[in-house]
Amino acid sequence: YLASIVMAGGALRRLASEEQKARWLQPLIEGGIGALAFSEPQSRYRLNDVQLMASRDSDHYLLNGRKAVVLAGDYADTLVVSARTSGSATDEAGISLFVLDASSEGIRRNGYPTVDGHRAAEIEFSAVSVPANQRLGAEGEALAVLRQVIDEATLAVCAEAVGIMQTLHDKTLEYTRSRVQFGRPIASFQALQHRMVDTFMACEQTRSLLFWATMTAVDEGSEASAQAISALKYQVGTAGRRVGEEAVQIHGGMGVTWELDVAHYFKRLTAINMLFGNADYHLGRIEI
Repeated sequence: YLASIVMAGGALRRLASEEQKARWLQPLIEGGIGALAFSEPQSRYRLNDVQLMASRDSDHYLLNGRKAVVLAGDYADTLVVSARTSGSATDEAGISLFVLDASSEGIRRNGYPTVDGHRAAEIEFSAVSVPANQRLGAEGEALAVLRQVIDEATLAVCAEAVGIMQTLHDKTLEYTRSRVQFGRPIASFQALQHRMVDTFMACEQTRSLLFWATMTAVDEGSEASAQAISALKYQVGTAGRRVGEEAVQIHGGMGVTWELDVAHYFKRLTAINMLFGNADYHLGRIEI
């Protein structure tokens, strides 16, 4: 859902013409898989750092370059790709979006599993011919929309993270009530009570920021919305780690086993922290 609907579908929803939506967006709505290829090996969260080139050749563009960590990129049917049509590597202007069939000649995909059980791919484009009518929107003016799409995707994974944090807190609280040590439940130990209160507060603070960021997202593309989403993502990165670590530690040795879902939830939280900018990156985006 994240890769197909929020990301690839989000770009198509904002920029595609009616004809393009009928051809490319409708199949995603009906269950097809899409992927948004926007990051590159050197970009490190910077959406304007695009070196994949799209050179105009009559009524086609030729795409040459690489994309990295493309979510669902190895099994997607449709790719939405950011490419530079003018300017130098980190210019704000000159970035365009293209939609194309993932099986197009010249595309080579190397898929792999991620730490949280999802899949991603490195994708190489070698003289991939794309008709000009598959460019989304005006040439060289896609960066603002790309930022809106990534902010929306960031908000989506933060909502997922809040649910994971609450689940980890609830599971750990229940475990402390059932785990008996020294003849009584470990929930009766004051040191563990303090730690459970800390994780409860972390969950509630993050949920409050999620509500705030969701409300500001109504004004899509505004500075206030971008700031709220970055504040939320920073909170998810720091508080999510705290909640996850406490859940693993309080469960003891079995907290890191494959058989217990706590470890898998924590791995997903760790992956979410790295998606679309980690806590340090988003702290740098916040204007204080």
